[in-house]
This record gives sequence, structure tokens and C-alpha cells, in this order.
Amino acid sequence: MPTLSDLGQLPKRLVLGRPVRSDRAGESLLPKRLALPIFASDPLSSVAYATQEMLIVLTLAGSAFLFLSPWLAAAVVVLLVTVVLSYRQVVRAYPSGGGDYEVAMKNHGPGAGLVVASALLVDYVLTVAVSVSAGTDNIISAFPSLNDHRLLIAVSLVVVLAAANLRGLRESGRTFALPTYLFISGILVMLVTGFIRYFFSPEGLVAESSDYSITPESGYTDLAGLALVLLALRAFASGCTALTGVQAIANGVPAFRPPKSRNAATTLALMGGIAATMFAGVTALAVLADVKYTEFTCDLVGFEGNCETDPQRTVIAQLAAAAFGGDGSLGFYVIQTATALILILAANTAFNGFPLLGSVLAQDRYLPRQLHTRGDKLAYSNGILLLAGFAVLLIVAFDASVSQLIQLYIIGVFTSFTIGQWGMVRHWHREMGSTEDRSAHSRMRRSQAINFLGGSLTSVVLVIIVVTKFTHGAWLVLVSMPVLIVLMRAIDRHYSHVADQLVPDTDSRTLPSKVHAVVLVSKVHKPTLRALAFARATRPDELTALTVNVDDEETRALQADWERYDIPVPLTVLESPYREVTRPLLDYVKSIRRDSPRELVVVFVPQYVVGHWWENVLHNQSALRLRARLQFQPGVMITTVPWLLASTAGHEDGDGRRGGPAPGDLRRGFTDELDVTPYG
Repeated sequence: MPTLSDLGQLPKRLVLGRPVRSDRAGESLLPKRLALPIFASDPLSSVAYATQEMLIVLTLAGSAFLFLSPWLAAAVVVLLVTVVLSYRQVVRAYPSGGGDYEVAMKNHGPGAGLVVASALLVDYVLTVAVSVSAGTDNIISAFPSLNDHRLLIAVSLVVVLAAANLRGLRESGRTFALPTYLFISGILVMLVTGFIRYFFSPEGLVAESSDYSITPESGYTDLAGLALVLLALRAFASGCTALTGVQAIANGVPAFRPPKSRNAATTLALMGGIAATMFAGVTALAVLADVKYTEFTCDLVGFEGNCETDPQRTVIAQLAAAAFGGDGSLGFYVIQTATALILILAANTAFNGFPLLGSVLAQDRYLPRQLHTRGDKLAYSNGILLLAGFAVLLIVAFDASVSQLIQLYIIGVFTSFTIGQWGMVRHWHREMGSTEDRSAHSRMRRSQAINFLGGSLTSVVLVIIVVTKFTHGAWLVLVSMPVLIVLMRAIDRHYSHVADQLVPDTDSRTLPSKVHAVVLVSKVHKPTLRALAFARATRPDELTALTVNVDDEETRALQADWERYDIPVPLTVLESPYREVTRPLLDYVKSIRRDSPRELVVVFVPQYVVGHWWENVLHNQSALRLRARLQFQPGVMITTVPWLLASTAGHEDGDGRRGGPAPGDLRRGFTDELDVTPYG
């Protein structure tokens, strides 16, 4: 028969499954075929919206500057390849999983490390919010009738993702492998089909929005000179969302199977090659199909439907329809399904990166220690739950709007890129100074050159992103990061202050001059007599049975019972003219400490252990209040003496009282008579 405790664990077991032993942690390590979908789903999925975000910025000035799309995409691809090559050096030099945070801490110091940590924590939260919101957009593109339920869908998906990750890495890896590989193969097939249709089909490749014209936004007409450059730079910054998630592999090296660094570097190269190919292909196909996509649907002249309520189809949806022959084709629905899944599951990159980084920060005492603790499935459960909570808040605050959330995006990730790459330049300089091996020197110099190029490019891009996105919402991230830094410094100071207080000194080893035990008495009953027996068993130097007189008649009855049971400890009665219980007891304990500062006072508090939640309302209130006050008194120990009431029967493991006395029977009073011989 399952106990009530087992039934209480049932919902947890349904979500998480059976707990995993700590010595099986190695079995959760990932082969490359599972590591790719887990850690690379974010940069791969950004193909679904990076081109779209670039087009949104360019169409602010109408359709006149869409010709810039291929050139901007080429710049993004060059940047992506450079960053991937740079991170291959990181995973080889720092395989412990700290990524940019560890690089910054060891090469720039704690200040830079906390900047990177705050940037990554913010970016991970935004990764979940943006990816899930974009996935919701693609679901709505296939089924427009769901538009009214956008927020509910997005929040529900975050909850499902959190539950999947709480089950552990291996389970979530299997869950996410199929959609990721389906998305990769689906996009590649769409690209090949689209190019074949464009070059060889009489109908050509025509997007549904190709016949639309665009009304330029106010202030974006007749752009030239610096204004045009700023528009192009802003579009480039939006296209750089294709690089989000690249750092996740560097943060997740410990999750790979040995050799960890080599497997992580190989996975990085695969991810970079696939992401660059798909992003370039989607952008080229969008240009050939003459796709139009604007921030506000009503700017599309010729849009069919109500521009106030009907959503535009995403760029991927338009390309799938154009390549496969319409929005009712099988290929269209396969692409939409795969795109929605990969976008939703791209958040898994953050669900792996955020808890790992949180664990490292907790170990370094910059975040609460609970984030370093693994859950039942060897996952960092507290980090997963914290990430899910913040992501849901963002989704609700911005109504699951990708266009609004994207403005907050990539500042954090490029901040960590930049600091991390310059940290690697310093790392290689230090390493070259510590070795005389010529071949090692050559390898290190090559790695340093790669990181120098990466640091230079990401620094320029970071400036572009801050300048072009600051007034469009990026300021919120730039405010959040310092707040996080201040919070982490405060947590570190607290832990350091506590550690200083707990260092043993000579006084800590000095025995107290004597021990004074105080047993609190309300009635002469089994809990009181058991507490008195325990106190006597400790053999204190002094023992006081203490009660407070709030009712003369009850106190006289208590004294009579005390004499009748012949209890060999004098009963001390404290007067309380204002009928208070806690204050007289507290004052009495303080007086003992005041008269003898080196004396240890041990207060024994009888307490009922109840079996039903509502019984807590009826019992133990005075004991709880007293303990809450006594715990702040120096030199005072509080010993709770539990007494199990009959309602707790069945809560302990075992078969109850069958076959003789069961554990807890004595404390519950399942004895034939009140035996007071131990007290006399």
C-alpha cells in the first residue's frame, strides 16, 4: 500500500520520472549526435527569423533598399564564421564549462567576469522568450485562427520545455534531436527546391508578398548619406541575431563525452557550417522570391485581409509556400512544423546554458548556493525553474511579440563575445611566455590571431548594436546588467562576511562554564514528562522546570499535578500580570545569560507532531513564537522534543503497529499507562 508520502511524490514522479543516483552522472554525458541538437538549436533556429528581422529594418524605408540584403547577409556570415573559429579556441583552452565567464575571470578579473555573467544570464532569458515567441508566430502562420491565443500558447510551451529539461540531459537530447534534424533537412530541401524552381521552372519563384508595395515609415523617405548608413547598420545588427547561441557549446563542454574539448570543437564547426549555409540560402531565396515583410502589417499596400487583426506570414512560411507550390502543400506544412518545433526547442540551448552558468556562479559565491545543487535527474533543477519563471514574465510583459523582444536581444551575447575574445588574446600571450616549445608557440600565435580578429569584429558590432538599438528597447538590457552585477556582488559580500564570522577561534573551543537546562511546562502530560526526561539525560549543571502564570486557577492545578506525580524537579512559576507567555520566558533566559555570560542555556520545548495540515493551526503556536524569539539570543540553544499525535499514524515508513509496538508508538502515547518511574 502506498503511503501518503508516496502519493505526495506522485506528481513529481510523473513529471521527472525516477530519480537518478549521483554515481550515474557520467551516463548523462552527450555524444556529438545529441549535443548538436541540444546546444546548436538556438543558432540554427535563428535562420527562421534573422533574415526576417533584417528585412523589417530595411522596409522601414520602403522597398528601395532591399537590394542591401545579400551584402548584409554576407557580412553576418563572415562574422559568424569568425566567432565560431574563435570559440573553438575557447573550448580547447577552457574545457571546464565556464566559457566567456571563466575566460574573463581568469584574464580580466572579477569585474569583467561579472559583466560577462550578467550579459549571459540576461541573454539566456531572452533566448527563451524570443525563440518561443517566434515559434508561436510560425504556428499561427500555419493556423491563423490561433492568433487570439498567442500568449497562452507561448507560456504553455515554456512550461513544457522546463518539464522536459527537468527530466535530465539525455532525455531532453532525444526529445530535441528529431525536430532539429528535421528542420535542417527541411530547410536544405526547401533551398534546393526553391533554387531549382527559380532557375528552371516556367512559373519561377514568387512569394505571396511579391506584388505588395510598402509605405515608408515617417522620417525614412529619401534616405541618403549618414541616415542610409545608420539604416544599413541597424539592419546588419538585426541580422546578427543569427549568432545567438554560439557561446552555448563553450558553456556546456562538461556535458560532452570524452574527449570533451575535441567533441565540443567538432560540434561547433558543424553548427557554424550548417547555420551559415542555411542563413545565406534563406536570405538569397527571399531576395529571389521578392519577399516583403514589415513591422506593421498595414504598411503593406495590397495585403489581403484585415491588416489590423490578421498577421503576416513569416518569411519562412512565404518561402515554403513559394518553393513547394502553395500554402496547402505537404512541403509547406512540413517546413512550418519543423520551423515551429526548432524555434520552440531552441530555447533548450538556454535551458542547458543558464543552469550550467548559474552553477558555476553559485560555486564562486556570486549566486545562491541552491543553484549549484543537482535535482533528482542530475539536472540543475533550480536554475531551470528560475529561467522558466523569468522567461514567462518577459513573454507576458511583451505579449509574446518577437518584434518587441528582438530589440532587447544580442546585446548580452555580443558583450560576452567581445570580453571573452580579448580575454583569450591575453590568455595566449601569457601561455606563450611560459613555454619554449617552438611548435606550441606557433599554434598559440595562430589561435591568438584568430581571437584577435574575433575580438576586433565583435567590438565593432557591439558598438553598432548599442548605437542602433538603444532607443528601440536595448536600454532595458543595459540597465538590467548593472543591477545584476550589483546583486551578485552583494551575494558574494554576504557569503564572505558569513565565512569570516564562522572561522574557528580560541573561544569556539572553550567549553561553557556550565550548562543550564530549562524545560518549558504548560501541563503535566506525556510531552512535558518526555522533555523533562530528555533534559535530565543530558546531565546539565542546573535544571529548571518553568511555567508562566497567566491564570491563577490553572497554575494551582498544575502545581497540584506536579506534586501528585512526585516529579523530582522543582517547578518555577513566572508571574505575568499582562497574561503574556513569550516575554516572561525570554526575560528569564536573558537574566541567566546576564548573570553568567559563559553559561550555556538549553531550552527544551515540547512540540506536537500532527498528521493533518489544519491541526497546525490548533497546536504549537506558543512554541513557534518562542523559538522565533530565542534563536536570536546568543549563548542559547533550542531543543525541540517532538510528540507524535495519533493522527500521524501511517505517515512513517513501515506497517504501522502490526506485530507489536511500531516506531513512534511511545511518542504517540500508545502505552498502557503513564510510566513516571524514570523521573523519580
